[in-house]
Amino acid sequence: MKKRNYLAFFIMLIFTSVMSSQVVPPPVPPPPPPGLPIDGGIALLLFSGILYGYRKLKSS
Repeated sequence: MKKRNYLAFFIMLIFTSVMSSQVVPPPVPPPPPPGLPIDGGIALLLFSGILYGYRKLKSS
């Protein structure tokens, strides 16, 4: 009976070590997005703000 218990314990030990050694590593995170350049939209807003300020100062 003791021999059977030792055999069962040994088999369970082997199975748990095999299962824990097959853990899948986490996936690699995606690369960060590229930096966005300042394009025409920002320049257009800046120009319209300057023009608006100029007209406000001129009308006062």
